[in-house]
Amino acid sequence: MDDAIKLDLIPSENICYILDTNVLIHDPNAIFNFEEHRVMIPMIVLEELDKLKTGKHTIAADCRQAIRQIDSIVGNSTPEEIDQGVPIPRADKEAFMGCMSILTSTPASNLSYLPSHINDNKIINDICQWQASHPNEKAVLVTKDINMRLKARGCGLQAEDYENDKLVSDVELLNKGYIEVEGSFWDLIDNVETSQLDGETHHRLQRCGILKDVYPNTFIIDEQGFVGRAIEVSESQVTLLHLSYDGLMHQEAWGLHPQDIYQAIALHLLLDPDVHLVNLTGSAGSGKTILALAAAIEMTVANKLYRRIIATRSTQGLDEDIGFLPGTEAEKMEPWLGAITDNLEALHCDDENTHGSVDYILNKVPLHFKSLNYIRGRSFQHSLILIDESQNLTPHQIKTIITRAGNGSKVICLGNLAQIDTPYLGATSSGLTYMTERFKDFSHGGNVKLQGVPRSLLAEFAESHL
Repeated sequence: MDDAIKLDLIPSENICYILDTNVLIHDPNAIFNFEEHRVMIPMIVLEELDKLKTGKHTIAADCRQAIRQIDSIVGNSTPEEIDQGVPIPRADKEAFMGCMSILTSTPASNLSYLPSHINDNKIINDICQWQASHPNEKAVLVTKDINMRLKARGCGLQAEDYENDKLVSDVELLNKGYIEVEGSFWDLIDNVETSQLDGETHHRLQRCGILKDVYPNTFIIDEQGFVGRAIEVSESQVTLLHLSYDGLMHQEAWGLHPQDIYQAIALHLLLDPDVHLVNLTGSAGSGKTILALAAAIEMTVANKLYRRIIATRSTQGLDEDIGFLPGTEAEKMEPWLGAITDNLEALHCDDENTHGSVDYILNKVPLHFKSLNYIRGRSFQHSLILIDESQNLTPHQIKTIITRAGNGSKVICLGNLAQIDTPYLGATSSGLTYMTERFKDFSHGGNVKLQGVPRSLLAEFAESHL
């Protein structure tokens, strides 16, 4: 059985799950996800949450929320009740109740301990002592720290990763946003009902065979030049909007043309005002940022669909480091958003004075650089929110950001699941993966996995050989 926690596979016996700090930071609501079992919070974890709760960075906000959740459960319970386990309240009264308690340090001389100079070892030592005094109960350490899991197993404990929000076991199974067909797509279709509506060609087909896994705004691409976009999807039928291959390849956004069909369908979604969430993934140099930026400027300056562009980026260390930088918020964010200005230069590389053009655009375009710290609690109306490096966000963090989108706003998430910098995240547990899977049935959302490395021959060779 996989080490990851899958709640639907948990046996009927009661288990005591001890949560590490990184689990509560990853998901402040994790306490509620263990059904009828006991959840135990080590005292050291409470101390770590207390140390991290101060500040405006995203980790501090998650710590504060986790502390509030623990307090809402414990309430005015007596020490005896906490030791026995305080019932975890559920919205569904018929659901498994479960309970929560606090694990305190009670060292004993008859056990061998890990060196106690670091908190991870202290937690493992406390669990070992608890397990020794409760031999008839099963203790499981839940942590997103791989090395801590290894040390716990070395001490004879069971340790697992927290993957309750893991929706796919392999990112290769993730919806790419398109289905590629060898030969002709129509050779695979038995029946089709074609109609014309407002100058558009619609094909209504049965949702079976190759169309079984089609979701709203999925594209069908074949080798004969057919491109269709799923605009209506029901349990039994799919309606495809027939798109012109040449028309897609000749799209333009702020002077930028797509270099392949994948960039073309991505630009098609980016420029569609009825698509409120666009998720672009792909390897470094595949064109994610430059496509999004060109479309954003086109829709704010040329088409006036949005009032402003909010650009932000998830970067490991940003939350801590930005506070020590001098200047305004925009000046602090500028070093971290170099990818935005680099791509502005690329869009204007043929101008007589590239730097002058970029300065002109930055003065003319309502482009605001925002730290993720300042996005919490905000509501952005009629804005285009551009989130770069979103693969470094947890599912909880990405939910917090997307829910900031107000009336008439659009969110564009960019990321490369092969370049995750956050220690406790992987490709399958990233918020970008979580969002892609959760939103695949959303009729006003779409995603495209870009292919190739158009940045340069050198970048393409390095991506495939290094």
